[in-house]
Amino acid sequence: MALLFDVSLDQLCQVNCCSLRAEPCEITTLTRAGPGKAIAAMAEHGNDLIVDEVMIGPDKAQEYRALLSRFDVRFVGLFAPLDVLETRERARGDRETGLARWQYHRVHRDMVYDLEIDTTTTTSLENARLIRGAFGL
Repeated sequence: MALLFDVSLDQLCQVNCCSLRAEPCEITTLTRAGPGKAIAAMAEHGNDLIVDEVMIGPDKAQEYRALLSRFDVRFVGLFAPLDVLETRERARGDRETGLARWQYHRVHRDMVYDLEIDTTTTTSLENARLIRGAFGL
């Protein structure tokens, strides 16, 4: 049985009239504090997880590494040019307009990845296969 766990801070912020780009409101501050611990709890109960999160700066990665230190954790950086990301943002329709541009110069800054993938021309399935092959999964 596969478990899909998807929490969208983008949608939470839109519902609560705040912006991920602005100073965090109380709701986003509280919401951002919980996922790492929830993910660690799920891993402790035997779940194999793939976590899709935009991490701004190395502090979030360090938090995950500490919380999941007993597990085999790999960080994968997914990259694409800004124009591609903005096209994808518009096509999705569920993102705050301009979020891709705001994140672009912040998201990979000072990050250390176990694998980096240029997603410009690859599909999600091809990326999954690259990840699987790189880590022998």
